[in-house]
Amino acid sequence: MRLLLVEDDPKLGPHLRKDLTKAGYAVDLTASATDGEYMGQEIDYDVVILDIGLPEKNGIEVLKTWRAAHLDTPVIILSARSSWEEKVTGFQAGADDYLAKPFHFEELTQRLNAILRRSHGPIKKLTSERGFSLDPESQELVLDTGAVHALTGTEFKLLRYLMMNPGKIHSKTALMERVYDHDSDKDSNVIEVYIRRLRQKLPEDSISTKRGQGYLLNG
Repeated sequence: MRLLLVEDDPKLGPHLRKDLTKAGYAVDLTASATDGEYMGQEIDYDVVILDIGLPEKNGIEVLKTWRAAHLDTPVIILSARSSWEEKVTGFQAGADDYLAKPFHFEELTQRLNAILRRSHGPIKKLTSERGFSLDPESQELVLDTGAVHALTGTEFKLLRYLMMNPGKIHSKTALMERVYDHDSDKDSNVIEVYIRRLRQKLPEDSISTKRGQGYLLNG
């Protein structure tokens, strides 16, 4: 899952990025309203966490710009402003959820899960007809035979994305965009390495290679 975090707090931003990365997200962090507005329009994110009190431009104005451009990426607003009037303003601007500061990280992750469940379908536990499932909480691959494989962060993000889009061909570039943030050192050959690792853990022929196109998860 690719996530954009627009937060100018020098402590909260990096802390959230670290925790969200551990939770299985590829996180792009920016403290700039201008950069965040541009990134939100140019990069295909699964969800955005947007602070309101940004120095260059109010987060509400950023959100209005996105919605005016028909950008329908789900957005959770973070704000120290917790009055009902502020929340109504956020929802009227196009927010999907509104979380007041301070907050517990566990509440944020559950709100993210709820939003992604509405846009991508159930994500509590992903299952495949080919005899395996993926547990997002433990980040483990569970086979119907009873075997359990712990996954690395990249393996988990890659398999989760494939399982949420079964039967679709994904280029290496598209997969990299889903498992790495924009600050990562990207090498398309790395995707091949992780696909090979997943194949070693999955039932035979679970992932197919489409020469010159990419990979897809079968069924």
